[in-house]
Amino acid sequence: MPTNAKTGKVAEIKGKLTGSAGVIMADYRGLSVREMQELRAKVRESGGEVKVYKNTLTEIAVRELALPSMDEFLNGPTAFIFAGEDPVAPAKAIMGFAKEHKALEVKGGFVQNTIVDAAAVKAIASLPSREELIAKLLGTMLNPMANTVRILNAPVGALARAINAVAQQKEAVAA
Repeated sequence: MPTNAKTGKVAEIKGKLTGSAGVIMADYRGLSVREMQELRAKVRESGGEVKVYKNTLTEIAVRELALPSMDEFLNGPTAFIFAGEDPVAPAKAIMGFAKEHKALEVKGGFVQNTIVDAAAVKAIASLPSREELIAKLLGTMLNPMANTVRILNAPVGALARAINAVAQQKEAVAA
């Protein structure tokens, strides 16, 4: 018979899974309390959140949501890194932290209803952030317009330079 506390935790996990752009799972064995606080702070700065839940409660939440099974990642102590809107920034934060702290081992993740392994999480971390992608897209969209403006201004600019040259020649002759 499930207790109210466990039922509430399962509901919380379900809310986190459905409300996140992605989830990264990592084994945090060997990290000190201070290092875990540092990890939580770095992930929070990137727009994510670190939570630790019981694996059995997470399995129940995944099963109730009819999501793909994450059983392969749910063994041993597991930290769940929930990404807000952009899964890239928390992935970058967690991979950067893992480089500095060898005790943290990324197990895998769950992005857009797809289970991904640790290599895929590393690949996601190497992607540009959402803001960078938007800036590149806008630059690409504006580039043809900027070129058109330059081309349309070229004859007018050439005429202005020609008039200026004639005026300078007349001033030189008059002087």
